[in-house]
Amino acid sequence: MVLKLTENELRHIFDVMENIAIKNKAPVFNLNFLKTPFQHLVFTVLSSRTRDEVTAEACKRLLSKAGSPEELEKLSVEEIEKLIRGVGFYRVKAKRLKDLSKEIKKLGGVPDTYEELIKLPGVGRKTANVVLASAFGKNAIGVDTHVHRIANRLGIVSTKSNSETEEELKKIIPKDLWIKVNKAMVGFGQTVCKPQNPLCDNCPFKSFCHYSNFNKAHKPR
Repeated sequence: MVLKLTENELRHIFDVMENIAIKNKAPVFNLNFLKTPFQHLVFTVLSSRTRDEVTAEACKRLLSKAGSPEELEKLSVEEIEKLIRGVGFYRVKAKRLKDLSKEIKKLGGVPDTYEELIKLPGVGRKTANVVLASAFGKNAIGVDTHVHRIANRLGIVSTKSNSETEEELKKIIPKDLWIKVNKAMVGFGQTVCKPQNPLCDNCPFKSFCHYSNFNKAHKPR
């Protein structure tokens, strides 16, 4: 059963998630080294299937050598591979970043609309939405594994895929709050509602969390 939450309750939940993530120094709140939309895009591409701590170190190495599409285009795929080694599928991502840099240089900058972003090589729904929110301050919900997992664990939605989760969240979350969703949930997922062994005892939402209450009800006595 999906929770019926008021607008004020939803705002409170995301405020609490954000505060906990900041207090616990979640990696997603430690990305001040990203200065331009291009750098945000590079980080988001690298972050797929990779922990943010690993992504951040790889991204810093890459951006220290090539912080703009013009500089990145000059690097060979092999050079990019060496700089980002450690992230998941780094060889695939190295070629993708090379192609991205060429396209963005041609366009004169990173597009600031969803429709144009998803035309870029290797940029899908989640990446486009995360970049819109993080780099351009636009109201968009980027749904990754953290967002999908937590939204379903709490009972905010009941969905089977990231795209379904995005659509359902858009229906219930006030539009001005969309920009906070990814960062707050990712930070909360990195520090409390972890994929494995979540810290349910430390969770402020355990009284209504479907996952916590299910586990409590089925705990061996």
